[in-house]
Amino acid sequence: MGENGGGGCCPPMDLMRSEPMQLVQLIVPMESAHLTVSYLGDLGLVQFKDLNSEKSPFQRTYAAQIKRCGEMARKIRFFKDQMSKAGVLAKEMLEKENDIDLDDVEVKLGELEAELVEINSNNDKLQRSYNELMEYKLVLQKAGEFFSSAHRSATAQQRDTESQQASEDLLESPLLQEEKSIDSTKQVKLGFLTGLVPREKSMVFERILFRATRGNIFIRQSVVEEPVIDPNSGEKAEKNVFVVFYSGERAKSKILKICEAFGANRYPFSEDLGKQAQMITEVSGRLTELKTTIDAGLGQRNILLQTIGDKFEQWNLKVRKEKAIYHTLNMLSLDVTKKCLVAEGWSPVFASNEIQDALKRAAVDSNSQVGSIFQVLRTKELPPTYFRTNKFTSAIQEIVDAYGVAKYQEANPGVFTIVTFPFLFAVMFGDWGHGICLLLATMYLILREKKLSSQKLGDIMEMAFGGRYVIMMMSLFSIYTGLIYNEFFSIPYPLFAPSAYDCRDASCSEATTIGLIKVRDTYPFGLDPVWHGTRSELPFLNSLKMKMSILLGVSQMNLGIIMSYFNARFFKSSVNIWFQFIPQMIFLNSLFGYLSVLIIIKWCSGSQADLYHVMIYMFLSPTDELGENQLFPHQKTVQLVLLFLALVSVPCMLLPKPFILKKQHEAVRFFPLLFFSFYYEGLVPPLLVVLNGLLLQRHQGQSYAPIEETDESLHVEANGGAHGHEEFEFSEIFVHQLIHTIEFVLGAVSNTASYLRLWALSLAHSELSSVFYEKVLLLAWGYNNVLILIVGIVVFVFATVGVLLVMETLSAFLHALRLHWVEFQNKFYEGDGYKFAPFTFILTANEDE
Repeated sequence: MGENGGGGCCPPMDLMRSEPMQLVQLIVPMESAHLTVSYLGDLGLVQFKDLNSEKSPFQRTYAAQIKRCGEMARKIRFFKDQMSKAGVLAKEMLEKENDIDLDDVEVKLGELEAELVEINSNNDKLQRSYNELMEYKLVLQKAGEFFSSAHRSATAQQRDTESQQASEDLLESPLLQEEKSIDSTKQVKLGFLTGLVPREKSMVFERILFRATRGNIFIRQSVVEEPVIDPNSGEKAEKNVFVVFYSGERAKSKILKICEAFGANRYPFSEDLGKQAQMITEVSGRLTELKTTIDAGLGQRNILLQTIGDKFEQWNLKVRKEKAIYHTLNMLSLDVTKKCLVAEGWSPVFASNEIQDALKRAAVDSNSQVGSIFQVLRTKELPPTYFRTNKFTSAIQEIVDAYGVAKYQEANPGVFTIVTFPFLFAVMFGDWGHGICLLLATMYLILREKKLSSQKLGDIMEMAFGGRYVIMMMSLFSIYTGLIYNEFFSIPYPLFAPSAYDCRDASCSEATTIGLIKVRDTYPFGLDPVWHGTRSELPFLNSLKMKMSILLGVSQMNLGIIMSYFNARFFKSSVNIWFQFIPQMIFLNSLFGYLSVLIIIKWCSGSQADLYHVMIYMFLSPTDELGENQLFPHQKTVQLVLLFLALVSVPCMLLPKPFILKKQHEAVRFFPLLFFSFYYEGLVPPLLVVLNGLLLQRHQGQSYAPIEETDESLHVEANGGAHGHEEFEFSEIFVHQLIHTIEFVLGAVSNTASYLRLWALSLAHSELSSVFYEKVLLLAWGYNNVLILIVGIVVFVFATVGVLLVMETLSAFLHALRLHWVEFQNKFYEGDGYKFAPFTFILTANEDE
């Protein structure tokens, strides 16, 4: 759950167990129902149940009101879209605004929409006319150039022809003169069409025209340098002006159809040069007038949108609230008298007084003659899980909930995950230089959280901002483990004291531990800086980090098993304590708990014993002598006892629990029958009554405990209420227990080995950091060239940020997540509950439809 300021009356937050919940029933008069739901939405502590699930949305009581709110929401979305296109920002709503009437909002939205639609319609018509005139002006200019050029060419050609004809007339016969005169009378007048065609279609357009008319056309095209706005689509497009000459009406009709198919806009054109100049003048004047009119319309539209923007957030919030209220009212059922609405829902126990106060205020404010009735119902249904968190704990709780929401009042892993998750991350990411970089980036998010929380961030940035406090903890722990590893961008520093070792002779120059003698006290905190860069660094750190990983893993798995004990104790399940918790603790600690003790003893004693040999031959040859691998007296006897306990614990986990559950189920079925038979005969021994009650209480130990008795007419039998009457399937219980036992036995080995990822990733991070430092930065420094040094520094910075601070952070995060979800939580966490989702108005304005 997110933040919830419960107020001064709320108990302190308890993350270990979810809040105690209750199923409540509200009987609300019709006249105060709307205000009641509104006040409960402000309170945000009631999760309503849908009592009309069998009805369609159109059959519900408030379907008309929801349709009305939906129509207003449509208008608001229309205004938002128009404001976005015009670049008008909505005014931020003040913290306290006077509540407005929904009827007034509806009327105002209708008026503004009609006015805005009319302005847009007029503006679109004017803009279309303007774009058409712009294209017409281009056609007049470009086509005019065609005709004037053709006219000049034809005039010159005619002069040449006439001069040649005059010289040839004397030689020609009368018959030829007669033939020429006849041909001159048979000249055909050509028609033409002008317009614009999209440039990408111009070649295909010309080819199709040529084929359709069988070559009986003549076409000229001219490129328009600047893109023009198409009147039909309203988008900019690159176009060509074309002139097509044709002969005959049949060719004309084909050309018109092709123009229509290619989206070519046609415009009229006159051959007369005088008329062309007059038309260009008229079009230019008309364009000027239209531009002035369009600018005036846009100014009026911006003023209207600014008026809308001043009240936009208030209207938006009001409509969303009303829609949410009516959706909730549709979940309520009508009373038989149709004068009251009946609601059922879950709420925390601590919220009872607040809910009753809200009901009273609603009754008074709505002038209702009758108050609302609040009562608690009995149910066997599993309640929702509700953890009250703040901005620090919410991210950790989300990490746990991503695996599965805790069952009602089950132990919450989030309590320990707050510390263990960043710590295990830091074990893999141990470098206090990288930790400081991560901390600085996180502090930027934390210091600017008020500003960033009100902005829309990208997906990755949104995730980083939501987990800013988790990343802060991860960086702090990384600084701590980096100081233990003594690594600052892979460089060791003697921060706390000088190294405990010093050179005995010149052989130290070979960067080995040969020739080092201990001259001071042991380095007080973390790893002695002299280990870095030596030949024995890697074997030493491998041994140290591998054993440390096993210790951390066994400790966390033991914590998980201990949490299963607290779960069993809380739900009063002694079967799980004796035949699940105890055998699991014995099995795990007989093997890997013993290995952890051997590691600590070896560290403390400085023994050279081979722990691999000890653990392997503990199974293969348990009776053999240990020899030099013996770490303490009577070790062989202790190992035999531990091996015997581990073997015995497996059948203890597998067999008793299914048979005990079967006996309990048979007893629960037998004693109620015996009770009713004795009651019928008047022979009810007091001891039998007590025994029956105890058995029923034990059987219901893991179910939702009933609360105070209420009126029988209001008794609720939930969907899960028939659970106690289901047929007991022994085979299913036994197979489930068998799977659980096998999973635990095999998991004890695999989960312990899985913790070695702490060692592996820590080693990988350290080695990568060392490679970037030595092979990039120091190598560039060695060339004594400023340009190479700058390039080396840039490469080092980008490699550090990209690989170590981004990819390695994500890798360590995912591995720490896996260790918690699989190795830790599977020991005790069922995670089959469902989250408490109350009806609330929080963040309503920021939600999308």
